[in-house]
Parts: sequence; C-alpha cells; structure tokens
Amino acid sequence: MNINIPEKAKPLYEKLSKRYNLELEPLNIRGREILILKPANIEELIPEDPFKDLQNFPFWAKIWEASLVLADFIATVKPQGRILELGAGLGVVGLTAAAFGHEVVITDYEEECLDFVRLNAALNQLENVTVARLDWRNPEDLGKFQIIVGAEIVFSGRYFETLLELFKKYLAPGGAVYLAHDKERMRTLAPFLYMAEKEFEEAVSQRKLRAADETYEIVISRLIPRDQVWTTQASA
Repeated sequence: MNINIPEKAKPLYEKLSKRYNLELEPLNIRGREILILKPANIEELIPEDPFKDLQNFPFWAKIWEASLVLADFIATVKPQGRILELGAGLGVVGLTAAAFGHEVVITDYEEECLDFVRLNAALNQLENVTVARLDWRNPEDLGKFQIIVGAEIVFSGRYFETLLELFKKYLAPGGAVYLAHDKERMRTLAPFLYMAEKEFEEAVSQRKLRAADETYEIVISRLIPRDQVWTTQASA
C-alpha cells in the first residue's frame, strides 16, 4: 500500500499501522474523492464472544451505508455555521462536510477511532476539522452548531433521552439535526422519533444505496426544535 502521508501525520500513521493491518478506501462523494484509511479486516478486531462483549464490538471500524448516504446529503448543504458529528466512527460524514467547505467538529467516545479521524483529516488536507472525545453522559461545552449529524447513532433505548439532551445542548437557534439509519433499524429508530416528536418537528425521507449486489434503504430524519418552528411560523 503506497500512501502519501503528510509529514505531520506520520507518527500517528506509524502508531496505527503497528496495531492494525490498514487499507485505504477512496470514496467518491458528489465528484470529490475522500480518502479513508481504516482497519483492513474488522473480523480481526471482534471479541471472541461478540454477543457477550457487545460494548467492545468495533462498530467504529466499518464504513456504514447510512454514513455514505448522509455524507452525500451533507455535501449538498451550503456551508453556514458549524457542524457537529456525533458517534462519528471513522468520521465519513464530518470529513465529507469539511471537504465541502463546512467548519466541523467530529466526536466519538472511542479514542482509537478518533486517531483514524485525525489521520484521515490530514490525509485529505482538511484544516477545518476539530476532533474531540465526547462522553454523551457528561458532555463538555463545545459551543453551538447550526447542524448536528449522526449516522447509526440511535441504537439503544437507554440513550434516547441522552441524545435529545445533546441536541438541545449543542443546537444553535435556527439549526437542524440530520440522522441516517438503515431501514432495518426502524424498530429502534421509530420509538426514538416518537419520543423526540414532543420537542422536535420531524421530517423523514428514504434513499436507496446500491452497493455490489445489494440495495440498502436508508432513512434520513430531520429534527427541528418545535419552539423554533412556532417562532418562524408566527413571524411569517
């Protein structure tokens, strides 16, 4: 694998290459190439009993189809204010947003995946990316954001209220939240959206992603605070 690693990122690349077999996956988003360096074989990272040790399952090491669809969407949004990516994993959505001119803060709880985000930001020569570790249960002050994005971040009912509190904490006035999930996750996503409906105006759409011999149906959800919608309607 011949990769032109920027000088400042070489120590990080050497650190990760000692721990993982790496592969470079180029993504074409709206005519722009985004380079993603990632673990080559996720099977090597899976615990011996993944069902017993689900908390340590390396979900972050995969490029999820929902992240590709959300990245494609965010590439069409005109830069305005800052973007926050939650539960970023490899940071496909946030890196794409940065490549299309947005100021982006990319977050996750796992330091390991954040190292990959830092490396890929350097690899793509993106200076408009900030990478930060974020504990959803004890969130630090990151400021306000015009857009919050997340792909496959609604996965457990115990985090529903936590996520909604994060949205309220970080969303700037006039802002919106965009989420993307595989349609197969609707059993978890639907009750979350039902809970969120009390405080957020929602719009849901579906997009198809064709990859190899499979077609994935991805649900994109947009959430806007209801008090914001009411204010806009009242002033119209």
